[in-house]
Amino acid sequence: MCRKCILLIGLLFLIILLSACSSRGMSGDAITAQDIPDEPSKDEITSIIKNSSNYEMDDIIEANFPLVATVEGDSSNADIFATTRFNLSELSSILTETIKPTEISEVKDNQQIMIYPDDFITLRESKADSNVLLIEVASDEFVRRNYSPNFLSTYFAIRLLDNVLGVDDWGRKYRGSYSGMGGMDTPSRGNTTFRGGGPGSGK
Repeated sequence: MCRKCILLIGLLFLIILLSACSSRGMSGDAITAQDIPDEPSKDEITSIIKNSSNYEMDDIIEANFPLVATVEGDSSNADIFATTRFNLSELSSILTETIKPTEISEVKDNQQIMIYPDDFITLRESKADSNVLLIEVASDEFVRRNYSPNFLSTYFAIRLLDNVLGVDDWGRKYRGSYSGMGGMDTPSRGNTTFRGGGPGSGK
């Protein structure tokens, strides 16, 4: 009986260890080209995006790029996708030509943010692999409750953010500490979890 207990405990410990190992390396900063499923060619993805009949940018991204992580926030989640087919300027150009954002930032620290009516789309080159471009899709609710005002104010004026997020003095009322891309900067409340997926996988 005691031997069975020891075996059971050992098995449980092994499962926990394997689970930790499988999730390690899947948070934002550790995503490399090897973590990304096979993708269609650049020309094929470009053609699909430009000819899309969908007018929601979050749906277009979800349909064309592999989902690599989900960031759990206060009341909503943000999804992180990745691609090896495009660099930042290429994908930014394709997305903004397909659906013009309400606002778009300059590129700073290899990162650019586009604001759409209901979503903030962030493009960022992976620090772990220069061949990987990370794409974060965050609802305005997620941004409102989790993002750091200090971080976003380096890309947009606070008054503009107050207007977009529908909150007067947003930077004082909400003091989130998240600065994008899951494991690169963990939000003050919430977790980054790996969720496997490919083009067309659900949120």
